[in-house]
Amino acid sequence: MAAVLRGSRNLWGRSLKHVDFTLVSSRSMASKTQVGFIGLGNMGKPMAKNLLKHGYPVIATDIFPESCKELQELGAQIVDNPAEVADQADRVVTMLPSSPNVIEVYTGPNGILKKVKKGSLLIDSSTIDPAVSKEMAVAAEKMGAVFMDAPVSGGVGAASSGKLTFMVGGVEEEFTAAQELLTCMGANVVYCGAVGTGQAAKICNNMLLAIGMIGTSETMNLGIRLGLDPKLLAKILNMSSGRCWSSDTYNPVPGVMEGVPSGNNYQGGFGTQLMAKVCLSLSLSLSLSLSLSLSRSRCFSTHKCLSDT
Repeated sequence: MAAVLRGSRNLWGRSLKHVDFTLVSSRSMASKTQVGFIGLGNMGKPMAKNLLKHGYPVIATDIFPESCKELQELGAQIVDNPAEVADQADRVVTMLPSSPNVIEVYTGPNGILKKVKKGSLLIDSSTIDPAVSKEMAVAAEKMGAVFMDAPVSGGVGAASSGKLTFMVGGVEEEFTAAQELLTCMGANVVYCGAVGTGQAAKICNNMLLAIGMIGTSETMNLGIRLGLDPKLLAKILNMSSGRCWSSDTYNPVPGVMEGVPSGNNYQGGFGTQLMAKVCLSLSLSLSLSLSLSLSRSRCFSTHKCLSDT
């Protein structure tokens, strides 16, 4: 992991010199051909289901076989590992929990790059370190494939309804081909620039989300302790200057809203432990690589605040 971070600082804007764009072009025009999907968790499963709904045959895998059952019942082909997915599909989407998971799925013994076809399009929707995205792009380039980072925002609800926002980084010539698939799963698909810029946008969004969710939680808790009805307080906030996504779309207090984790015993959604891990690891690595004046004590304070919720 450290080697990945050290070797990736000079990769911003790196052009892909070894990709055969004749193969890329023919692949990107072959709509409705089989699409690979790796990672069928809370976010990945509904995303893959939306590809099926739009008529794309899906070949998929997950480290937990039980996660594949529902998709298989809907008609997806299930295989044992990422290499088998890449062997049978020249467009592959990955949705994984962390940077180490992405490194393993792409470069491990049964990874995508062991069997990837020349000209394949690899789209990673995981939220990871931009440095890892750039490293995976270089590794894919050596195999004649194209890697794009396309992290998402919107949560499980948006994944299920096909209304995610995708932040895409990678070869601009490939954006149209990626957009063809991503619009099946999202309402907004935004091109951000070179590989890693999608992750950069997502990190900024996650930072603001974490701040907003902590603030909303503390505000709602204060109001309840002062005797306010939580639904009434949420209504007031959402017609006032305190309104934010965490208050009007994803309110953290049970009973205020339906269709969100707080209304379902906190099942599903982007858990605080995962948010804490992402915020801490990315904040530290970015502050080191970009020479930001972000103290470790500040990072750990944020981590503790998220972990204690």
